[in-house]
Amino acid sequence: MPLRLTAVILTRDEAENIADCIAGLRDWTDAVVVWDSCSRDETRGIAQQAGARVVARPFDDYGRQRQAALDTIDSEWILFIDADERTTPALAGEIQEACRDTHRAGFWIPRRNFIVGHEMKGGGFFPDYQLRLLRRDSSRYDLRREVHEVVILDGEDGVLGEPLLHYNYADWQQFHRKQEIYARYEARILAEQGVQARPHNLLLQPAREFRRRFFTLKGWRDGIHGLRMALLLAWYYGFIPYWLLLAKRRRSRRRA
Repeated sequence: MPLRLTAVILTRDEAENIADCIAGLRDWTDAVVVWDSCSRDETRGIAQQAGARVVARPFDDYGRQRQAALDTIDSEWILFIDADERTTPALAGEIQEACRDTHRAGFWIPRRNFIVGHEMKGGGFFPDYQLRLLRRDSSRYDLRREVHEVVILDGEDGVLGEPLLHYNYADWQQFHRKQEIYARYEARILAEQGVQARPHNLLLQPAREFRRRFFTLKGWRDGIHGLRMALLLAWYYGFIPYWLLLAKRRRSRRRA
């Protein structure tokens, strides 16, 4: 018989976070599976000692990692959670109740984001709904998205009220490393969509992203922290992807 609810944690080099994450899931889910992208630290050993099953799969992209878990794990419901996220008893109870729903294919879960020790109130970081609780046979990932993956549901979705706690980016160095990766992914997605970058994009796109983060999404509610985040995300999502597209275009012209 398939399990009712399995928690799946995608990991790579998460030795500092994995034990606490598993501890918050073990007592109220039927199983915890650590879906590991060939960690170079002690993630897998710590996860096994903490009571999780460990599956090692080389990383290709986030959507394919999650889809592989959906294809492999025999469970009615899958809860995807990151190693730096934590559940609360109230959220656990709400998830268990949601798994009794016979009509919905998945549930969105709000998320409270703590970035470098500051809980974000605006800028798109709250409520930051994530589609993470999925009925396995009614869900699949859009494999065209390599990052910020998209779930396709065969059925209705629902929304939970209790949030995940996301202790995101312990320091600014970690933030910059991650955003550089995401910016390159974004440039690849734009290129695949046939977007043609122009020099004026290097001014307009950062300005639009800053306005969206700081004003439309109320990043100003976080004061100086919110201003810093709006400026950094304007750089990583507004400037860098289009700069990479322009650089690629120039290289192609030189080769021609």
